[in-house]
This record gives sequence, C-alpha cells and structure tokens, in this order.
Amino acid sequence: VQLQAYGGGMVQAGGSLRLSCAASGRTFSGYVMAWFRQCPGKEREFVAAIAWSDGSPYYGDYAKGRFTIARDNAKNTAYLQMNRLKPEDTAVYYCAAGVHDSLVVSSEGYDYWGQGTLVTVSS
Repeated sequence: VQLQAYGGGMVQAGGSLRLSCAASGRTFSGYVMAWFRQCPGKEREFVAAIAWSDGSPYYGDYAKGRFTIARDNAKNTAYLQMNRLKPEDTAVYYCAAGVHDSLVVSSEGYDYWGQGTLVTVSS
C-alpha cells in the first residue's frame, strides 16, 4: 500500500484546509486510517483516526470540535477537514494506515505512512 497525502499549504489563523490521503497498491478495505502531525521541534502526535467497518472516528484532544476525519472507501481516500486553524497547528501532517480496524493513537499501531504534507498557519 502506498499513501499519498496532499492538500497542505499556508492559511491564516481562523481559516480552513482539507487534507486528502489517497491509497494505492491495493484496496484499504479493513484498514484503519489515521492522521498524525509533527509540529516544529516536537515529536509526531496523533490527530485522528477512522475505522473502516463503521466509519467511527476518534480525535486527539486538540482536534475535537475543529477537525473532522472522513473516508471514502470506494475511492481509497481519507480526508482531514481542519477548521478554525491556529498557528500552533503548523506542522507536517502524515496519513497512516493500519492492517486492523482499531482506533489506535500510537504511531506504532500503523503499518503504512504517507510522505507528509506541510500546513502553515500564520497569525
């Protein structure tokens, strides 16, 4: 499975961006999908995950109420809609897929990673 993340860019505080993660190589049927991010000078952290079976999501604390994760299994694509962005959301965002359907927050629970897409939020 290859993952391609895109949609990053520069946006002003309060703005929105939608990230996409396209999977290729095989269908990601049965795979949990997730987004992580790495802010400058910090370790990679969990943003959100979404189950394949029922589409149930799980969010990191700072993502709740502002970010929405979604997936289109027919298109093998996952999305992260980010609203009311803050400068502290500036990071490289990575999508990941796990060969299971559990909403895991640890990066060790994922088997495939995209290359990352940079999001810069200016104040």
